[in-house]
Amino acid sequence: MIYLLLSILASTGIFICFKLFDKFKLDTVQAIVVNYITACAFGLAVYDSPIEINEIVSTKWFYGALFLGILFVSVFNIMALTAQRNGLSVASVSAKMSVVIPVIFGFYVYHESAGLQKIIGIILALAAVYLSSVKSETKSKFAKNLIFPLLLFLGSGVIDTSIKYLETTYVAENGIPIFSASIFFSAAFFGILALIYRSKNKAFKFDFKSSVGGIILGVINYGSIYYLLKALHFEGLESSTIFTVNNVAIVMISTLLGLMLFKEHISRKNWIGIVLAIISIALVTSA
Repeated sequence: MIYLLLSILASTGIFICFKLFDKFKLDTVQAIVVNYITACAFGLAVYDSPIEINEIVSTKWFYGALFLGILFVSVFNIMALTAQRNGLSVASVSAKMSVVIPVIFGFYVYHESAGLQKIIGIILALAAVYLSSVKSETKSKFAKNLIFPLLLFLGSGVIDTSIKYLETTYVAENGIPIFSASIFFSAAFFGILALIYRSKNKAFKFDFKSSVGGIILGVINYGSIYYLLKALHFEGLESSTIFTVNNVAIVMISTLLGLMLFKEHISRKNWIGIVLAIISIALVTSA
């Protein structure tokens, strides 16, 4: 349970970083690329075995890690487009509602328990995610450019499902650091290609503060994936429980931090969502 808590705290830290990036006018794209490079380097640093490139490439999870890296970059760009065209609230709802994909995957592929209490908890969790994230303009904007929220929903769900599948099928517990580092290496590689493309179009200018922000984000980001993998590796919790609690808790805590640290407005619907989030976590974890 401690690994799940650490993953939730690290993922919430990512939210805080992005809010601070906006406050201090950092180049988000540059910070994201530096973040991936840092996360990769951090994973390699904490790996306690000799690093053999040939051995890493020959592992059964290597190409899956490369695929996840591409997805990380792609989904981030889709998230940016969704936020720009449909609003930040829609982007948040679309990404976190995707928890239903790995949960269903866990039920059908791993035959995880699906009792009435857990199903009610998951339904309440979805309602909590929506109500905690939704703003007054979300409903009117959701139908516009529907393709972006849909792609974000599918992309986020595929990432979580792929992480679970690779971790369960191919990754040993002592291989989690190098597996995580490989994912971030792939994301960094394709992110650097994107920066090169921007520089050729004179849309990129190096900013030192953005790099520092990216380094901080990278350490936190690595922690969010590493501890999620450790939680998934723990046999005492099913993946359907882990993903539900993880996503709902992140939305709940992020919403509360938005109120306390950034003076964001929380509506009555948002408060109802927070209460439902607490109830859903209690139901799912005790099922």
